[in-house]
Amino acid sequence: MSSNKPTRQPVLFIPHGGGPCFFMDWNPADTWVGMGNFLKNVASTLPQRPSAIVLVSAHWLEPQFRVTGHARPELIYDYYGFPAHTYELTYPAQGQPQLAERVAQLISNEGLAAQVDAERGFDHGMFIPLKLMFPSADIPVIELSLRKDLDPQAHLQLGRSLAALRDENVLIIGSGMSFHNMRAYGDSHFSPISDEFDQWLTDAVASPASERDRLLQDWAQAPHAYLCHPQGDEEHLIPLLVAAGAGGQNPGQKIYSERVMQTTISAFRFG
Repeated sequence: MSSNKPTRQPVLFIPHGGGPCFFMDWNPADTWVGMGNFLKNVASTLPQRPSAIVLVSAHWLEPQFRVTGHARPELIYDYYGFPAHTYELTYPAQGQPQLAERVAQLISNEGLAAQVDAERGFDHGMFIPLKLMFPSADIPVIELSLRKDLDPQAHLQLGRSLAALRDENVLIIGSGMSFHNMRAYGDSHFSPISDEFDQWLTDAVASPASERDRLLQDWAQAPHAYLCHPQGDEEHLIPLLVAAGAGGQNPGQKIYSERVMQTTISAFRFG
């Protein structure tokens, strides 16, 4: 006897690259090819096509958590100094105001302040990777901000508040970078530094849920933590904590890793 209950979606933490990097020329030409290919393959690894996506972007910080509530959000080209054609990229995914209200309510139920933002568009932490992952742009997307204080415990709690959506065929994605020190990219001195931090992250993510959350809450104690994510600018790591919180008891695992611009970058999956 078959069940009509949707298959539970996993939770993902993905790297979104540098600006519109997948849609322009680089030297070396293959700088972002591996990461791009990983993103293009993500949809094929899911149990089924999601009915909606909730994406937490490193490029949206607010004093309190905010959720996009517009039915047809515009794109925000929040990158600078790139070729003209990259400001003409499109990704016409619709929003879903009803889901936005539900997300805000779920967050509030956890004791965290949250508001729906009916005007804000989609930033490049959303539309750049999703253009590769779901190029048809036919899945509704809700974007969720980080909180400006980047408090680890609050963002783990944020993830926990979203976990129930996974059973409703909603894919939760944390979009950031596992290594993000702008001054370090391209510097081979940071290769071993990023390796050590990446191994710590990999081990932490794979730990039993309670230990995982404890380790991630204290991520600043990891080897070279502030060399890999300079203090006060760790917004590209924090979406991983949201993903881990939404992962619940599901074990985490590394699903992609590559040396990019002399530093190790990875992606993780829960469930």
